[in-house]
Amino acid sequence: MQLLQKLVSFIICANLVILLLLPLVSSSQEHLKTTGNLTSSKNIIPKSSPKLLFEITFHGFLLWVSMGFLMPVGVIAIRMSHREACGRRLKILFYVHSISQMLSVLLSTAGAVMSIKNFNNSFDNHHQRIGVGLYGMVWLQALIGFLRPRRGSKGRGLWFFVHWITGTAVSLLGIVNIYTGLQAYHQKTSRRIHLWTVLFTAEVSFIIFFYLFQDKWDYMQKQGVILEPLRPTHRIISPGEKQKGSATESC
Repeated sequence: MQLLQKLVSFIICANLVILLLLPLVSSSQEHLKTTGNLTSSKNIIPKSSPKLLFEITFHGFLLWVSMGFLMPVGVIAIRMSHREACGRRLKILFYVHSISQMLSVLLSTAGAVMSIKNFNNSFDNHHQRIGVGLYGMVWLQALIGFLRPRRGSKGRGLWFFVHWITGTAVSLLGIVNIYTGLQAYHQKTSRRIHLWTVLFTAEVSFIIFFYLFQDKWDYMQKQGVILEPLRPTHRIISPGEKQKGSATESC
């Protein structure tokens, strides 16, 4: 019964999100026809279509914030929480993970709706093909996280594995799709993307380094501590000492 209530609540929230985001990315078929007539045979946006150029740039920004920033932040936060037993710090890390992932889902949904309504999706490149599967996996991951069973229940272990493997796949595909999106942006606008590629690569490298560093931080701290061997708390008492002890007790 509790699982059914969570599922119904998730469906209601998902519908509300879609209804709220649709007006924000207003477009029409006439806009697609207009932009289709303006584009050349090589699909390069001419200088006379700044609106479409802005929409493509804004779409890329939304997906970068979602997949390139919020998603890794949530992964690192929940990874750091594994070293916390309980208390306020554990709750803060959990809320950082949950809020960052929910914002990531909202922004990726906005980017998906924007792409479907404003762009001529012919699915002739890797960016669009990966994006379709990625959007589905994002909502699947959100559903899995929303249906989290209680700790100690029978299905908790299976849920954790599915949630972990799906989240890892979403994170990796999101990063890959940002690179393919930069390539698609270059092909469509003929603008240089070298600087953005270098900056995003530096960001990904820093995230990977921080992820591995915080995972080994406790181990590194223990390397500077000399662990003294445990000394025995008892010793063998000889028969002579036993006799002295008994004589002392009799006094």
